[in-house]
Amino acid sequence: MSVSSTPTSSDACLSIVHSLMCHRQGGESESFSKRAIESLVKKLKEKRDELDSLITAITTNGAHPSKCVTIQRSLDGRLQVAGRKGFPHVIYTRLWRWPDLHKNELKHVKYCQFAFDLKCDSVCVNPYHYDRVVSPSIDLSILTLGGPGPSVDPLVKDEFDAQPSHSAADGGLSIQTIQHTASSSAPPDAFNSPALLLPADPASSASTSTFTRSVHNELAFQPPISTHPAPDYWCSIAYFEMDIQVGEMFKVPSNRPVVTVDGYVDPSGGDRFCLGQLSNVHRTAAIERARLHIGKGVQLECKGEGDVWVRCLSDHAVFVQSYYLDREAGRAPGDAVHKIYPSAYIKVFDLRQCHRQMQQQAATAQAAVAAQAAAVAGNIPGLGSVGGIAPAISLSAAAGIGVDDLRRLCILRMSFVKGWGPDYPRQSIKETPCWIEIHLHRALQLLDEVLHTMPIADPQPLD
Repeated sequence: MSVSSTPTSSDACLSIVHSLMCHRQGGESESFSKRAIESLVKKLKEKRDELDSLITAITTNGAHPSKCVTIQRSLDGRLQVAGRKGFPHVIYTRLWRWPDLHKNELKHVKYCQFAFDLKCDSVCVNPYHYDRVVSPSIDLSILTLGGPGPSVDPLVKDEFDAQPSHSAADGGLSIQTIQHTASSSAPPDAFNSPALLLPADPASSASTSTFTRSVHNELAFQPPISTHPAPDYWCSIAYFEMDIQVGEMFKVPSNRPVVTVDGYVDPSGGDRFCLGQLSNVHRTAAIERARLHIGKGVQLECKGEGDVWVRCLSDHAVFVQSYYLDREAGRAPGDAVHKIYPSAYIKVFDLRQCHRQMQQQAATAQAAVAAQAAAVAGNIPGLGSVGGIAPAISLSAAAGIGVDDLRRLCILRMSFVKGWGPDYPRQSIKETPCWIEIHLHRALQLLDEVLHTMPIADPQPLD
């Protein structure tokens, strides 16, 4: 291959990588870019037509049509390059098109057969099979350091002074507090987006109503995950002040899909859990001040077989720990806190995704235990192997997955007024003044089924 010519799939990997490096956009370091491109080219060497499609797409800046360029989807959907993990289509689209891209800004083109959102076994990483759109779930002005924020009450000032932390080392994947705001309109594909943010404008209520009905209809046509009858209660809510549970667990019947958790004092229950009525002898002045700002609180809505949406009715933001939102934002489970602004309406739990995740984790743990048993017996698997599971998971870590780890997939945590994590003075939700834990019964029911279907290893004698 001459220096000026475009390589083909039959050329050496080094030549192809060198050519593709010339087209990177400069948002990543040269070493990371080279590792990412080398990794992709090696994966595609056995799929020459796809490698040629990639070369054509990149070297012509998408001027010529190109086919899907696919790699195997990992267990958690993410790709590890040079010690960093991120969604593969985002990594390569940042590399060759938009270096400042956020994951939620990507939408695949109609002719892409293996787009990330289609949940196929293979993922298309062709950067020209994705368009950039502004995400409805993220206020980009807030994510920018020094960006404007809402006006603030002095009592809750610290929640708006903290800025999301960024790290050049991981290419912008380290935003610890991810912010979700209300939007002026809902996009046509909002059913598939991580946050459906319905308008507060009455003039648009008709279109909103139509859109909401279509979402319910699509949910209604999905076959149930399990034929087991639905539980009598769809969730239980526990209220905490710091690390102390206050009051009894509040159970929400399945015939009441919408429940409000607020700061008022009505003790009658039903579809309202009023936190203002609960007393606590250990309550401090700081907790009392924070409780004054719960106000109208939040509305939790169960849709379909067990998906959960949250609407923030309070005048102040709420902070949510949600594995579903973590995954949608490209984060590891439990790695981020999501700040939900007043009037935002957002999906925080997806039952099908949770079910897939619990099946994968349970199978992973079982395979790891079997691999450990084989190792003890002297039949040690090859390097990088954990009984056939993803080599990114260490043997001891995978074998250490227990029922409590799986149960956390079925739980949401939400703090009123005060946030926690690296952006705030409080490192744990148990340091916030008032928060709730939501146990999702259908998810727990499915987890019970998964655990019952797992083969049980022979018990080992105790020393």
